[in-house]
Amino acid sequence: MNLALKYRPKILDEVLGQNHLLGKKAPLRSLIEAEVLPHTFLYGPPGSGKTTLARIIATVLDRPFFEMNATTLKVEELRKIFKNYANALQKPLIFIDEVHRLSKNQQEVLLPFMENNSALIIGASTENPYYSMTAAMRSRSHLFELEALDDQAMECYLDRVVGMEGINLQSESKAFLISSSSGDARAMLNLLESGIAIENPLCLKTLKQIRPYAMQAGSSEDESHYELTSAMIKSIRGSDIDAGIYYLARLISGGEPAEFIARRLAILASEDIGNANPNALNLASSTLNIVKHIGYPEARISLSQLVIYLASSPKSNSAYLAINKAQKTIKEGEIYPVPAHIKTHAKDYLYPHDFNGWVQQNYLEKDLLFYENKGIGFEKKLAEWREKIKITRSIY
Repeated sequence: MNLALKYRPKILDEVLGQNHLLGKKAPLRSLIEAEVLPHTFLYGPPGSGKTTLARIIATVLDRPFFEMNATTLKVEELRKIFKNYANALQKPLIFIDEVHRLSKNQQEVLLPFMENNSALIIGASTENPYYSMTAAMRSRSHLFELEALDDQAMECYLDRVVGMEGINLQSESKAFLISSSSGDARAMLNLLESGIAIENPLCLKTLKQIRPYAMQAGSSEDESHYELTSAMIKSIRGSDIDAGIYYLARLISGGEPAEFIARRLAILASEDIGNANPNALNLASSTLNIVKHIGYPEARISLSQLVIYLASSPKSNSAYLAINKAQKTIKEGEIYPVPAHIKTHAKDYLYPHDFNGWVQQNYLEKDLLFYENKGIGFEKKLAEWREKIKITRSIY
């Protein structure tokens, strides 16, 4: 028995949680039902229904369905499918999972068949595939983002399955199935299936033994999730190591994903520390990369190290303020042309290396001031470097 497969939605109206795409008069649904859907790439978190939606589209459009994965896709297979359907009235739908992993060569093979509509190409990925696709692929397709199912949609789906299967589920077990799966319907049903293989009625203790850490956000209450994250960030910003570690432990105990925590800390490294200690961003980047590969429980150690380092670092938000001021200036309409002497191939450009590293020339039509060096930590050294660059150099 595979509950995820057994209860996979078969029609558009059974798809849960994607009302922005599939609700009445929503764009994707309208394109599907009008049978004018172009080549499409779907992305979103695991269990949000990307593959299911592709299969439903194939059914609605009455197209032969071929499912592939970019990591194992062979060009010869594609060419064979295109050849077999070259003269067919109904062209196939080719679904490619992990589409962001398509090589440039694979994309080039697909391109002419996309151009002449020899098949409808639908790709799926947990990552936004926009930047991994060539410009030619992007211009011939649409990109739609699926969202993780909210708790209400998850509960509705779970109630349906439990009712149909005659499963006796305790209320706290039901809440854990929903909250610990964090919008991943497949993961929820897989956990349910494993649990009832052990016991029925299914109790919370058994579920926690199978899944000791939540798949995503550990708190089922958004307020707790955001409040704990905010408290950790503010504690680190205030250089309180123990408070930062405490809130880190709370987040980990609640099942907060290590990658989410690392991403938040990486933002802090630039926003609140910046060039007062540039190495903070390096350590945050390394930590983010590490936790992607090792996960819990070991990831907690790397996160702890990073929290201690960030809390101990000198703090400066000068980089954060600088980009905010620049964006505000542009938003308010201060748009200036690039000076002629620094445009591409300009003959009047003064190459600084020909003047011992620095030469006086204007790079903006109007003098603007966004960055203010606070002289904190390494920022003081950066200010000294900048002044030394100008001293004793040629002035044009």
